[in-house]
Amino acid sequence: MLASPNSLAAMRTLARTRIKRLVSPCGIEAWFVQDSTVPLIAMEFAFTGGATQDPPQKPGVGHMVAGLLREGSGDLDFKTFHERLDRRAIELRFRSTHDHFRGALRTLEDNADEAFDLLRMALTSPRFDAADVERIRAAVLARLRHDSTDPSSLAHRKFLEVAFSDHPYARPAGGSLESVPKIEVADLKGYVRRVIAKDTLKIAVVGDVDPGVLCKLLDKSFGSLPTKAEATSVTEVVAAKPPQRVFIPLDVPQTVVTFGGPAVRRSEPDFMAAYVVNHILGGAGLTSRLFREVREKRGLAYYVREHLVWLDHSAMFLGNSGTSTDRAGQTVEEIEKQVRHIAEEGPTQQELDDAKSYLKGSQVLALNTSSKLARTLLQHQLDKLPVDYVEKHNAVVDGVTLEDAKRAARRLWGEGLLTIIVGRSPKDAAQPTKMPSGTTPAPGAEQLDAAPTAPPN
Repeated sequence: MLASPNSLAAMRTLARTRIKRLVSPCGIEAWFVQDSTVPLIAMEFAFTGGATQDPPQKPGVGHMVAGLLREGSGDLDFKTFHERLDRRAIELRFRSTHDHFRGALRTLEDNADEAFDLLRMALTSPRFDAADVERIRAAVLARLRHDSTDPSSLAHRKFLEVAFSDHPYARPAGGSLESVPKIEVADLKGYVRRVIAKDTLKIAVVGDVDPGVLCKLLDKSFGSLPTKAEATSVTEVVAAKPPQRVFIPLDVPQTVVTFGGPAVRRSEPDFMAAYVVNHILGGAGLTSRLFREVREKRGLAYYVREHLVWLDHSAMFLGNSGTSTDRAGQTVEEIEKQVRHIAEEGPTQQELDDAKSYLKGSQVLALNTSSKLARTLLQHQLDKLPVDYVEKHNAVVDGVTLEDAKRAARRLWGEGLLTIIVGRSPKDAAQPTKMPSGTTPAPGAEQLDAAPTAPPN
């Protein structure tokens, strides 16, 4: 869905005239858009840390903390805390990503005092009652048991292990069946103490609230947090160099293919060129090369898509596809063919123009609700972009030339693919053969019979 010129112009005007940087009396900084369209306040916030701060032998600690912070705080047990949220229709959520511990709050303006107070309690005095810990642990383990037989989950997990080896990014952010039973309350409390602090906090707020009132609310929720985090430093890392291919046997009706490799960091000058050309290869919609050539023309896959992933300490491109077992080999070959072709030839001028038009028009979809706008503004802060980047975005997209796009394509896909295939064993994989140069089998996984892959995605 593309925005009309009028709605896009209106959103640009809103961004240009209303995005403010506020600093509260306690020194809490936030990007703020005052919007009285509806009596709602939407806030997104993040602390640097995330799953990289899990103890090495206990991945999943941050994930469990995210599930437990709203399960009782201070003198409010689980039931009472939820009753107060529900009575005022307050939405409060937390999640742990690779690099950040994130939260989101939505409340009516009339209920802001209580909402921000409940957030304060969740961040500063979580109870971690035994019954609540075991309830959340059971839910996490149930999901992990499901994921242990889900081909997409297995492929993604193995991809990170192969791509990042012994780096924290290789560890499962949601934990494992081995690690989650070992997580203790002391681990949860230690994570909160080390990660949730003011010096790494980023906040974005959109809604119907006076700036002065908002500053008081921010101080209420965040003002009493520790001044400095005690996070463990995380090293920079480049994803493993392709080509590599790993086959994991699993008796499921649909074979899943996950593929990727090193990409362009968000801070690099070539990032937008990579973003645009990546949309041409495997982005959203029905016009990407992979969709057109793999699914539409040849009917090889049920779906195929690919996107860029930028992290604080690395970057990668990541794609996936689902196909039938007897067509898995053809699917991988066609994906490799298409990424090899765009690496060698680059996109056409028409493809570049169409991609730019789509990306500029779809930008409004990231801004058309309070929550989406707050989420976008928070991401801009995490990406270290200027406060007026919303206004500049389309000009940056327009600035990508055909030569820029070709250069980015060579860099992204010129080395080949790191490919993980999960499904029933094809006949030609029964006897493993020599793998492409640089390929190593994953522990416990079979090698898939494959010829060396040439420059691709």
